Amino acid sequence: MMDSSALELALLQHVLRRNYRPVKPKVIAKQLGLSKTDAAELKRAVKRLVRRGKLEYGSNHLVRPVENKPSRSGRVTGVFRRTAKGFGFVRPTSADSVTEKKTEDIYIPAERAGDAASGDTVVVQLAKRRGGAPGPRGEIVEILQRQTHQFVGTYFEQAGSAYVQVDGTLFAQPIRVGDPGAKNVRTDDKVVFEMVRFPSPYRGGEGVITEVLGPRGKPGVDTLSILREFDLPETFPGDVLEEARRQAEQFDEGVPEGRLDLTQETIITIDPADARDFDDAISLTQGDNGHWRLGVHIADVSHFVRPKTALDREARNRATSVYLPDRVIPMLPELISNGLASLQPGKVRLTKSAFLEFTPEGVRVDTKLHNAAIRSAKRLSYEQVDGFLENPEAWRKKLGAKVSALLDRMRGLARVLRRRREQKGALELTLPEVKIELDKSGRVSGARVVPYTESHQMIEEFMLSANEAVAETLHEKDWPFLRRVHQPPTLKKLQDLTEFARDLGYQAESLQNRFALQKLLRESVGRPEQHALHYAALRSLQRAVYSPREEGHFALASECYCHFTSPIRRYPDLTVHRLVEALLHKTATGGRVPRRDRRSRLSERPDSAALFNLGQHCSDREQQAEAAERELTKLKLLAYLVDRVGEEMDAVITGVESFGLFVEGLELPAEGLIRIEALADDFYAFDRVAHTLTGRRAGNAYRLGDRLRVAVARVDLERRELDFRPAGKKKAHPSAKLKRGIKRRKKR
Repeated sequence: MMDSSALELALLQHVLRRNYRPVKPKVIAKQLGLSKTDAAELKRAVKRLVRRGKLEYGSNHLVRPVENKPSRSGRVTGVFRRTAKGFGFVRPTSADSVTEKKTEDIYIPAERAGDAASGDTVVVQLAKRRGGAPGPRGEIVEILQRQTHQFVGTYFEQAGSAYVQVDGTLFAQPIRVGDPGAKNVRTDDKVVFEMVRFPSPYRGGEGVITEVLGPRGKPGVDTLSILREFDLPETFPGDVLEEARRQAEQFDEGVPEGRLDLTQETIITIDPADARDFDDAISLTQGDNGHWRLGVHIADVSHFVRPKTALDREARNRATSVYLPDRVIPMLPELISNGLASLQPGKVRLTKSAFLEFTPEGVRVDTKLHNAAIRSAKRLSYEQVDGFLENPEAWRKKLGAKVSALLDRMRGLARVLRRRREQKGALELTLPEVKIELDKSGRVSGARVVPYTESHQMIEEFMLSANEAVAETLHEKDWPFLRRVHQPPTLKKLQDLTEFARDLGYQAESLQNRFALQKLLRESVGRPEQHALHYAALRSLQRAVYSPREEGHFALASECYCHFTSPIRRYPDLTVHRLVEALLHKTATGGRVPRRDRRSRLSERPDSAALFNLGQHCSDREQQAEAAERELTKLKLLAYLVDRVGEEMDAVITGVESFGLFVEGLELPAEGLIRIEALADDFYAFDRVAHTLTGRRAGNAYRLGDRLRVAVARVDLERRELDFRPAGKKKAHPSAKLKRGIKRRKKR
């Protein structure tokens, strides 16, 4: 049985999730997977929290967060973010999970933040607004939920005491640790420690070392630090591995009864050259009437990972594979992800196959879903396909007549689908992607630009089409499912982007019209201001998330969209596969589900409230994975640059603030800051809407997306900070030339 305080924390964490929808206590108990004893205690915990003003009852006794507007006591609940200078902001937790109305962030002075750390869920007592104050201010009066108690840092000793300097800028002062000798820790070791007492402006923090990762700078220690910092798993539990082995023993490489046999069809996979698992394959034919029949064949992970099993529990918890620079942390054991479910060439593999019929103009007129079995005829890399597309005749003999003809057809349909998607208003941001390269010890040896070529575009078009077709099929059946939702930018963001485009010289209409935004992005490609506009557009867009809400996908111009094509590495795709399985099974049995299948198949409509919470969990895990990848990439680049102070590189401005410019290298993707003090040639004024720092002298202007030459000025591995300085004289901003050019064109 859970103790009362732990149960209250679990309850609050659950109800305060952004996508929580008010339900009764017994439903919450079910969603949390509580025992009968804990479920009874949960009802009492709800009553206690209601009396203390942390929760409230809505209609029909539904439990919901306290409405997030200042109460009579002037208190608001939210998530705290502390800056390096000690002060911070609390973003109120939305109480309305349907409308998600935005609430103004609350400023918390350093002396009013107590011992709250970034990411903690807190209660704020609002202060009376002072005359001229720009926004609400407050004081943290209670911490409802700590984001984490585990931190990573560097051990050192001073004046006979032991300390850990936490990595990054979470805590300005080091944390004192007791009894370091128990772990045989040495100065400059990277360690993991548990925070016993969080630091505040009035007292230092205290912790206890739980693990020694190794000497700072030793190969592999940086990766271990990120694994611990983000609480990423290194291994699979024993029961999960045992179940994977059992699945392997039971697997028969043949075509099971009841599956569509596609083993004689020409089907291929196209992936990066270094890919290990292959979860999608393509077939394509064209009839006498000109109609295309596209087959998108996706690894049937749901066959191996059944609900309420150890494999499912672990996959759900991880929610996504994590792609770090030097390793992959898979969602599923390699025995399944790289073996049983991987669509390897020449081997019979089970799939969920979507057959989409298109007219010659690219209009989808039919969708059919099947449980199938395929045998991939060829594994191709993007580079090989690009070679074929560039010089087909030179490759036909290597690939064979059937595969070559298939690639010809794929190119034709992909171009038709791409044009049609553009006509619908889909957005395409053209921003360079640079990947770092590592040597055998895990240190940076260089970097390369990842090309986005026609072969990538072909596969993307087919995957987008399959995702949309499956989503529409489930929607038409009126089944709740996890959609991939991308909300439109806020009106304020679009207004700012419109002004920014006009300031660059474009006669931009209101960019509230997606076609105006699409036109702007397309017209800027290849021009000096391309990076500026595309970076600004990216910053205006919201983050895509998983949710059962019918909100559509703004960037893709799709009203109904989900993820179906990567169940090996994404849990939401696996949930969609199970729904497809349930629909196929009900169709085959006239809606009846045999008793023996009730535990192994999804036989009932999903619970909407559970889907909201699952969507939030998967979105959180996805964002965590992206943050871990960014942080480890940053660590490796900082280690590479620590002995290269003064080295110059070309960079692009990715952010403009009153205190300086954020820039990223074009050939080496190192992100750093040019502090305002480093711009010593002039006095610069900050324009938030235009994303500029403008000097008094003619031509002295720095704008989002500008390219410039920079030099490495300072590297701080412990705080994970990189400072640049300008290298060479700043050239006049290209927008001035652009404006003159536009005026000349008008005269013509």
